[in-house]
Amino acid sequence: MRVPDFIYRANPGRVLFGAGSLQHLEKEVRALGATRALVLCSPAQRELGEAIAFKPGNRAIGVFSGAAMHVPIEVVTEAQAVARSLHADCAIAIGGGSAIGLGKAIALKSDLPIIAIPTTYAGSEMTPIYGITEAGIKNTGTSRRVLPRAVIYDPELTLSLPVAMSVTSGINALAHAAEGLYAPDANPVTSLLAEEAIAALAKGIPAVCADGSDVEARRLMLYGAWLAGTVLGSVGMALHHKLCHTLGGSFGLPHAATHTIVLPHALAYNARAAPEAMNRIANALGTVDAPLGAFDLAQTGGTQLALRDIGMSESDLDRAAKLASSSPYPNPRPVEQGPIRALLQDAFEGRAPKP
Repeated sequence: MRVPDFIYRANPGRVLFGAGSLQHLEKEVRALGATRALVLCSPAQRELGEAIAFKPGNRAIGVFSGAAMHVPIEVVTEAQAVARSLHADCAIAIGGGSAIGLGKAIALKSDLPIIAIPTTYAGSEMTPIYGITEAGIKNTGTSRRVLPRAVIYDPELTLSLPVAMSVTSGINALAHAAEGLYAPDANPVTSLLAEEAIAALAKGIPAVCADGSDVEARRLMLYGAWLAGTVLGSVGMALHHKLCHTLGGSFGLPHAATHTIVLPHALAYNARAAPEAMNRIANALGTVDAPLGAFDLAQTGGTQLALRDIGMSESDLDRAAKLASSSPYPNPRPVEQGPIRALLQDAFEGRAPKP
C-alpha cells in the first residue's frame, strides 16, 4: 500500500454528540463568556427556538425566526439589526441549513460567536463554507471565522423531521462525502471519513424510513452527517455542488431535494473520470454502481426524483447549464455546457442516471 503525499488541515471545533446532549447548551454558552444569546431559527422551528430561549439558564434574550433557504442578504441584514438592538453577544442557530447558514453569515460580518444545534442532516455546521444569495445569485466563500464555536448533535431533536425530509437531508449529506472522494485536494484522512459517512447514511436512511421514531437510526444518520460535514469542510467540492448552488440560488429550488435529485446524475457524469472514487462510493453504499446506488437510495423514502416536481421550469434548463458551466468548480471531468445541459434534462425528467 502506497500512501500518497497530502496536506490535511483540521478545522477547529467542539462537538457534543448523543441523545439528550441539548442539556449541555447552558454550559456551552457560559464557556463563551456570553450573557445575551440570540436564538436563530426558521419560522417552522420557532416553537423549538422559543423553548430554548425561555429555558432558565440558557441566557437567551430573544428569538429571530426569519431564517430562509439560501440565506437571502435581506434576511442577514435584518437579523444583524435585531442582534445589535438586543446587544446580543452570541447566537444559537438551531434547525437546518437555513438557520445555520444565517448564523454563519452573521459571524462573517461580525465577531458574534455561534453555537449550532442541527435538527437535520445537512452538515453545514462543520464547515467554514458560507453562502449568501443576493440579486438571485448565491455567492459562496470560505472563512474559518464562520465556524461555530460548538456544535450540539442530539438525535432526539431530529425525531420530528418527516421521513421524506430525512431522506433528502441525508442524501444531501451523502453528497458531501461522495464529492470529497474525488476532490483534487482529497487525502487519506478525509477519504476514510467519507466512506464511513456514506456507509452510515446508507444504513440509517432505510432504517428511518422503516421507523421514523427509531432513535438509533436517527443517531446513525446524524453520525454520518457529522462525518460528511467534516469532509465538506476539509476539501473542495465539484460539479454536484456547483449545480445545486446554481439551481438553488438562481432558481429558488429547495436545497436538500435538489441535492437528492442531482447527485446520481453528477456521479454518472464523473464516473469514468474518477473510477477509484466510484468504487469506494459503491462499496460504502453496498452496491456495484455508485450512480444507480444513489438513485436507488433516494427512492427508499418515496422522494421526488425529478427537478420538474420541485419547481424547475424546462425553459430555464438552458440558462442553468450556462450558469453552472461558466465558472465551474474543479471537477474530474471537464465541465462543458452541452453535456451539463443533457445531465439537467435527465434530472428534470427524473430518469435513472446514465454515463
